[in-house]
Amino acid sequence: MPFIQINQLDGMDPQSKARVIEAVTAAYAEASGKDPAKVWVHVNDMPRDSFGIGGRVVG
Repeated sequence: MPFIQINQLDGMDPQSKARVIEAVTAAYAEASGKDPAKVWVHVNDMPRDSFGIGGRVVG
């Protein structure tokens, strides 16, 4: 079973997350020939105050 993990800053609404999960599942299944029903996708929301870019906290 493929497991795809997406790490992103928090703030994406549930409908957008659902679209991302659907699109990633479809793209992986098409590219790999795997059954989409067996593709797992996890979206991990990271708090903005726990993530930095260029030495500065994002949040």
